[in-house]
Amino acid sequence: MKVLVTGGTGYLGRAIVRALAARGHQLVIFARTATRSGLPGTLIDGDVRDGAALERAAAGCDAISHSAALVSIWRRRREDFDDVNVGGLRNAIAAAEHHRIARVVYTSSFVALPPRGLSSPIEANDYQRTKVAADRLADARVGDGAPLIRVYPGVVYGPGSFTEGNLIGRLISDHLRRRLPGLIGPEQPWSYAYVDDVAAGHSAALERGAVGGRYILGGDNASQHRVFGLVREITGRRPPPRIPFPVANALGAIEELRVTMFGGTPLVTRGAVEIFRHDWSLDSAASVRDLGYTMTPLEEGIRRTIASIRP
Repeated sequence: MKVLVTGGTGYLGRAIVRALAARGHQLVIFARTATRSGLPGTLIDGDVRDGAALERAAAGCDAISHSAALVSIWRRRREDFDDVNVGGLRNAIAAAEHHRIARVVYTSSFVALPPRGLSSPIEANDYQRTKVAADRLADARVGDGAPLIRVYPGVVYGPGSFTEGNLIGRLISDHLRRRLPGLIGPEQPWSYAYVDDVAAGHSAALERGAVGGRYILGGDNASQHRVFGLVREITGRRPPPRIPFPVANALGAIEELRVTMFGGTPLVTRGAVEIFRHDWSLDSAASVRDLGYTMTPLEEGIRRTIASIRP
C-alpha cells in the first residue's frame, strides 16, 4: 500500500516508518522536518494543523498512519495541545474522506483510557486532556462511518533518542548519568511497551485491523520499582529514592511558576504527579489474538535500552 505517515520523525514514528518500509509499503512522510529526517519514501515538510497541506500530501495514498502528536507535560500556550492532538486527527480524517482512503490508523495513548479501578479517563494535564478529547472525537467519527482503526500504546520505551516520547529510556539514561533525583509513585504498575513491538503492531493494524477496531499495544505490567530493580541487576546502580507525593506536588507547583515566569520546560508538573498516582496496567490479549502482536519481555527490553546508553 501507499501509506501517508504523519509524525514519522518522532521517536515512535521513526519505528513505525521502519516497520512499514520493511513490509514493503510505499511511504509518504509528512512532518515539519521530513526533508531533513533521512527517512525512506517521499518526504514532505508540513504541519498537521494545516488541513490543506495534509490533504495534498494524502493524494494517491491507500492508507494513513496518523501518529503526529504534541507529547509534552507543559506548554505556555495550552491550545497548542488542542490544535495538534485534536485538530490534527480531525484533519487526517478529513483528508481520508476527501480522497476516499479506506484505512486510517490513529495512534492514541494509554492515558486516553481509564486507569485501573476507574470507569472514566482522567484529564490530569493538557496532553492527557487532549488525547481523551481526540479519542472522543474518534468515537463520534467512527459512528459517522470514518475508516478509523485505533491503537493504544503503553509506555513506549527502548533504544534511540531519549525524548518525552521515550520517558522510561530517558529516566534510565538520567539515572545512569546520576541526573535523576528520585521516582514518583514507583509502586504503581505501568505497561511497558517495547518500541519495535508497538511499531509492528501499527503495521499489523494497518494491514488487517478491523475498521472501527481498538487495539491495546502494551507490554509487561510492572512497577518502576521492578524496572529500576532490573537496572540494578544489569548495571549495579542502586535504584533512585522514592519522592513522596506531597513533595512532588510542591516541586511541580514551583516548576510551573518558574517556567511561567522564565520559560523552558518544567522538570515535573502537578498534572504529571497526578498521573503517577494511578495503576496503568493494560491487557493486550485481543491484539495478540487479532493482530499477532508480540511483546518483548521487560528484562530484555531494559537490557537493550541500557546497551544503547552505555559508551
